[in-house]
Parts: sequence; structure tokens; C-alpha cells
Amino acid sequence: MEHRRIGSLEVSVVGLGCNNFGARVDYQGSAAVVRAALDAGIDFFDTADSYGGGRSEEFIGRALSARRSEVILATKFGMHLEGQGSGARPEYVASAAEASLRRLGTDRIDLYQLHTPDPSVPIADTLGAMNDLVQAGKVREIGCSNLSVEQLREAANAVRPAAARFASVQNQYSLLHREPEEGVLTECQRLGLAFLPYFPLASGLLTGKYRRGSPPPEGTRLAASARYRDLLSDANLSVVEALSDYAGSKGHSLLELAISWLLAGPVIASVIAGATRPAQVQANAAAAGWRLSEQDLAEVDAMVRQAA
Repeated sequence: MEHRRIGSLEVSVVGLGCNNFGARVDYQGSAAVVRAALDAGIDFFDTADSYGGGRSEEFIGRALSARRSEVILATKFGMHLEGQGSGARPEYVASAAEASLRRLGTDRIDLYQLHTPDPSVPIADTLGAMNDLVQAGKVREIGCSNLSVEQLREAANAVRPAAARFASVQNQYSLLHREPEEGVLTECQRLGLAFLPYFPLASGLLTGKYRRGSPPPEGTRLAASARYRDLLSDANLSVVEALSDYAGSKGHSLLELAISWLLAGPVIASVIAGATRPAQVQANAAAAGWRLSEQDLAEVDAMVRQAA
């Protein structure tokens, strides 16, 4: 599988999002997905201390075991975790990192990310604490998630000379969620940041499983939660059908279009795709091989914008 850079790190262009571990998937299921990812050439695993109430990190640590050296491991801090806390104050950054290292069963975090902005803490203070972790050898690169253009600029201006700076930003981005195009992607190019799209399949809507006039398949995320079922609007399903037909006319699947379209972006390092079963992670890994032409990209863009 192709690899791209996040700072000093080289990661597979399809990553494994581990937000389902410990929540929708038990340990045995999580371990099976981890093994399938490694076998498929995926070596970039992304989690957070809050996923599954800390169980995602624990499951990953157990499942990797002796294979830890084969992967680039990313986690996040800042969201509320019962019994631990939340936020981005320096003392919390330090304690959250130690807790993640214990749960992951490792001596280093390859990419440590601020999960969400904390307006109560100057970003310079948070960056200073993250730099301390880098200097101590506990973290290799630092990143952020859910930051706006203005917040990225503030962070870039707050970095002390020779100190660690954000190497990546992870925001929601897909064919159906284009907000990063309103400035964040351009800012990433200006600052030299890698961009990591999460929810690249729009919570499953871009897998091809959902059609107008049919109920969502049993056991899917969109079937289980009213929050996600809002995505199943006629407008969204019309776009999905048009995109699926387009991909089929080119000999590809909607899944391949969704992931390969993202990877055509100049600052995209890795597409973070979740999975609850080995077959899903295998399909995600195989979906990155379509090299879309400029005409393909223009036609896809026109379809999505016309429907919007």
C-alpha cells in the first residue's frame, strides 16, 4: 500500500479508525479487525482515550502485543473520559498521555493529537505541554483535530522556537461533507500540515448499503441511531445513487470512489476509515487504488454540487 508523510512519520494511505472498539465491538472482534488491517497493509491506527471509555486503547494495546513496532499509533486527548477528566491544560495533557501509554501498553505515542479545542486554555500552554512529551521521547509527532483556520493560525504563531508544532489536523471530510474546502485545506498547504479526514464514508452512507425506498440494514450505525438516521435524507440518497452509478460506469464501487476521491487531495496523508468486521477493513484497504483523472474529479464535483 502507498505511504505518505505526517511530519517524520510514514503512514499507509488508508488508516484504521478505532472508535468502534470497546463500544460497538468487543475485544475478540477488535483483535480480528486489527489482524485484518495488518494483513491488508494498513499500518496507521487512530484512536482516542475517550473511545469506548478507554477500552479502545486497551484493546489495541492487547491486540498489537508483539506487533507494536509494525504500526504508527495515533491517539487523542481532550474529550471527557469518566474518571480521568477533559481539557487541554498542561497538567492534564501530561497525565492523559501517561494514562494512554498505560492503556496502549507502549512506551511511545507516534502521533498525539488535541481532540478538540479548549477555549479556556491558551494554545501556547497546550503546545508547550505537548512539546515536553516530545522532548521526553514519549511522543514522536503532535497533531490536532476539529480546529478551524483561525485556530490553526493561532497555534502556528504560538509555537516557541525549535519546539514541536502540529504536523497534522484531523477534521471531518467526505464527498458529502465539504467544510474543509472552505479554508482548512488551503491553510494546511500553507503551513505544511498533513490532513486526515475522519468519517470519510459519511458514517456508512458512502458504502453503497443505503438506497432510497429501502430501510437501513439491521445492525448498521444509521439504523441504530436517530442522530445518524438524519443523514438518510432524500437529497443525500439522491447524491449517493448518482455517485454509485458513476463509479459503476467506471468499473468501480462507491466505496472506492469515496476513498480514492479523498486521496486525490494534495494534503491528504491518510483516510481514517472505521471497521467493525475484518471484511470491512479489507474492503477499505482495497479501495485506495483508483487514480481519478482531472475529468473524473470535475464530473464528481459537479454531481455533488448540483445535488446540493
